[in-house]
Amino acid sequence: MGYMPDLRRGVLFGIAAYTMWGLFPLYWPLLKPSGAVEILAHRITWSLITVIAVLAVLRHWSWFRTMIRQPKKLGLLALAAAIVTANWGVYIYAVNSGHVVETALGYFINPLVSVLFGVVLLRERLRPLQWTAVGFGALAVVVLTVDYGRLPWIALTLAVSFGVYGLVKKHANVGAAESLTVETLVLLAPALGYLIYLESAGQATFGHLGAGHALLLVGAGVITAVPLLCFTASAIRVPLSTLGLLQYIAPVLQFLCGVLVVKETMPASRWVGFSIVWLALAIFTYDSIRTARATARTRRSARTLDHVVT
Repeated sequence: MGYMPDLRRGVLFGIAAYTMWGLFPLYWPLLKPSGAVEILAHRITWSLITVIAVLAVLRHWSWFRTMIRQPKKLGLLALAAAIVTANWGVYIYAVNSGHVVETALGYFINPLVSVLFGVVLLRERLRPLQWTAVGFGALAVVVLTVDYGRLPWIALTLAVSFGVYGLVKKHANVGAAESLTVETLVLLAPALGYLIYLESAGQATFGHLGAGHALLLVGAGVITAVPLLCFTASAIRVPLSTLGLLQYIAPVLQFLCGVLVVKETMPASRWVGFSIVWLALAIFTYDSIRTARATARTRRSARTLDHVVT
């Protein structure tokens, strides 16, 4: 009886996290005329302040003393900080320059990129349907390269950087709030340095465009920390297969923002490319669900056999 309510809460937390991430394209344009790098610097700074406030409310500080005694984990989180900086910067630039649909493409193909990382870096073996999905994903990139007249570098940068970020975070094995604290601490000096430079050069926008704009820049930290905390609350309550399905909420919403709100052009060739991506994801998801169910049946059978034997 206690499991189901906890599962429902986990699903709701997951939906909340991915919905917030999916609606990010509506937020960043509100920060104009701030440039992408200035927005990124404020996002880093206010994310740190937000997560410190959360830790203060929870009175959760004991981890920090343990963390500073683990240079390997600190090194991994410093690397993660550099990677997420690239991811955030490219994403903000893409949204504010009218490439929202391409950002959605990046997060649609991210699961396929993560699978490839498993093969190349972790020596994992793919099942036939996984190879089929990856093949369709590669075909989609070719079709969209022809459509755009260039390699879809924004999508590929977002997919690869987020995939590497996830891989590094997996090896670091640190909680969301703790990890975000360390990552933003690593990034704080260059972020503040850039903001001070802008202010001294008379190019800063913070505090010069009214209180509303300043609050929106502060809010960049809040909207970074809150969905991450919701995601963590979901991840500890729901199966990985469920999270795998929920993750598509974000790129679907990003795609809808690009097509319906930003009114980006979608020629027939681009629809073809995205359709191939969605076919690849359908195959990938079907295989993941089928494998998860087969694994669950095997475990139940093993438990039943153990019970009979004992």
